[in-house]
Amino acid sequence: MIKFINVDKEYANGVKALSNINLSIGKGDFVFLVGPSGAGKSTLIKLILKEENPSSGRIYLNNMDITNVKNRRIPYIRRNVGVVFQDFRLLPNKTVYENVAFAMEIVGSHPKEIRRSVPTVLGMVNLSKKADCYPDQLSGGEHQRVAIARAIVNNPPVLIADEPTGNLDPDTAWEIMKLLRDINRRGTTVLMATHAKDIVDAMQKRVIEIEKGVIVRDEEKGVYEHEI
Repeated sequence: MIKFINVDKEYANGVKALSNINLSIGKGDFVFLVGPSGAGKSTLIKLILKEENPSSGRIYLNNMDITNVKNRRIPYIRRNVGVVFQDFRLLPNKTVYENVAFAMEIVGSHPKEIRRSVPTVLGMVNLSKKADCYPDQLSGGEHQRVAIARAIVNNPPVLIADEPTGNLDPDTAWEIMKLLRDINRRGTTVLMATHAKDIVDAMQKRVIEIEKGVIVRDEEKGVYEHEI
C-alpha cells in the first residue's frame, strides 16, 4: 500500500530531512509515526502526498510508483489518500454538509452520488444532526469529525492523520481515536503521526519511530518510547 525503498530527502540548503528510509505499510495496517519535532515525520508525509519529491530512492502508493510522476498526475494520486490535519482546515463559509460535499465535487463526483454519500459518511462520524451548521458553531471534536468525514468520503484506501488529536482535550481525543480505529477496521490503511504517548501506549498498534531523519524502530504492538 505504501512502500519506501532507500529514500533520501535533502533540501537545497543542504539539510538532510530523511536518510535511507525503507518501510512497507500493507493494506489495512494501522501505524503510528512517532519521534521528536523536526525528526522527519512531516517530510515523510509530504513525500507520500507528492508535496515533496525524494532526492533518491523509490516511493510506491497503492502499487503505483509515484517517485517521479508528472504534475498532471498528482491530483489522481492524491485521490488514493485522505488527510486529516491538526488544525482541521474546514472552509468557514460552508456548512458541515458542504465541507464534506466539496471533497467529492473537486474530484468530479456526480451530484446524485454526492447526495447519497455525504449523509452516509456524516452518520458514520455521528454528525447527521450538524449537517447544516457552520464551523464556528462546532466544538473542536466536531471540527475534527467533519475533517475525518471529508477525508474518507471518497473512499480512499489510505488515511493519513497528522497530529489529529493535538488540539483536543483528552476525552475528545479518545473519541477521535475510536473513530479512526473503526475506519481502520473497515479496511482503510491508517498512518498517524502523533506525540500522544498515552494513545500510542494504550492502542498497541505498529509503531515506526524516526529520529534525525532515520527510522530507529519499527515494531508491532509498540509503545511510544523505548523501554529502558
